[in-house]
Amino acid sequence: MSKRFDVIVIGMGPGGETVAQRLMAAGKSVAVVEKELIGGECPYWACMPSKALLRPVEARAEASHAAGISTPAVDWAKIRNYRDIIVGYHDDSSRVDAYRSDGATVIKGEGRLAGPGQVTVNGERLTADNIILATGSRQAWPSVEGLDQVPVWTNREATSLTEIPERALLIGGSAVGVELGTFLSRMGSRVTIVQRGPRLLGREVPELSELVAARLVKDGIDVRVRCQARAVRREGQDTVVELDDGTSVRVDVVVLASGRALRTDLGLESVGVRTGARGEVPIDQHCRVADGLWAVGDITGVALFTHMALYQGRVVADNILGTPHVANYTGIPRVVFAEPEIAAVGLTTDAARRQGIDVATAQIDLPRSIRRPETYETEPSGTLGLIADRSRRILVGAWAVSPLAGEWIHTGALAVRAQLPIDVLLDGIAQFPTYNEAYYEAAAALGL
Repeated sequence: MSKRFDVIVIGMGPGGETVAQRLMAAGKSVAVVEKELIGGECPYWACMPSKALLRPVEARAEASHAAGISTPAVDWAKIRNYRDIIVGYHDDSSRVDAYRSDGATVIKGEGRLAGPGQVTVNGERLTADNIILATGSRQAWPSVEGLDQVPVWTNREATSLTEIPERALLIGGSAVGVELGTFLSRMGSRVTIVQRGPRLLGREVPELSELVAARLVKDGIDVRVRCQARAVRREGQDTVVELDDGTSVRVDVVVLASGRALRTDLGLESVGVRTGARGEVPIDQHCRVADGLWAVGDITGVALFTHMALYQGRVVADNILGTPHVANYTGIPRVVFAEPEIAAVGLTTDAARRQGIDVATAQIDLPRSIRRPETYETEPSGTLGLIADRSRRILVGAWAVSPLAGEWIHTGALAVRAQLPIDVLLDGIAQFPTYNEAYYEAAAALGL
């Protein structure tokens, strides 16, 4: 005898939680299925602990840049303890209790599709009018000889660390690699980052990548591009990483920042669905996979961000509740919480040109253009770049490397998403002195 619900959510990360909470609030009977912790990767092993760890080293650096302030000491024990509070000691019992109190059926186990409208979990069959797939992603392991024989951290071990390693090598120059490399270096580790491609943050404009690499090198990080690990081995207490440039690096731990693998082993074949070329679950503009079947978050392959999962969760909930909602993926911000922060939105210059856009670009040095940087730090820095469609006179992209860039990139994100005319930016009035004033100066430099 199967149990029937209005909705079953498989995977209770940010996207799954958004759908479940909205549908429960609308009076739907909801079963939530999660094999690990309610809340998913973000609150326990990714976004929240990583940012909690990064904030103290960021604050320390900011203090050292400000006039008249001695550089504060870093207390690793207190940082670690606060991180543990942030992640709730990896205990989701309060979340489970809250869902049950709100009327949800919470099932811990691995849910799989068993045909249209059907899910099996722990040997039990559940049925529902609507099923939401929100199982997220996991660390992808690169093919490196001997990697399984040495100490290796994924993001989970890295954000749960109890001791700072003396030496670490990060495989991958992604956002994760830059963030973890920044944290470990500023906590005293000797850090090497190896990146297979020609530059760090390879999806962003080359100018941004160059600024980021220069800053990391200035901090003492050994950045190696067009380079990858060929083999690893143990020699006594050391891990020796052999690189394809003929050199080797001795470290205490290898940290993986080499991308994510989508968790799509969900019995999709039982409903006649095949994953796409990148392993993603195919969705339509409403985040629908098939009648009564929906997907949100990483497994859709649209963009592997928590804020994307939250957005798609809202889209799905609206559609199930009868309010048609077409997903719009224009203007999704991308932030790397290094020091200074790195932020971008929209298209890169090359991507815009590939779409046939008549591109105009501008890049301004913030200390030479606005006054806020000199009030913020004694050696002010920062860069803002804009990418515009010359014929339509709108922004199609923006990027920044600057203090607080993760906050003020949203002006660019709104402009890109709303196709805000350049003339509106030129006629805007920003608070003085703020970093946001830079949009006027950069828009003027476009020369449109």
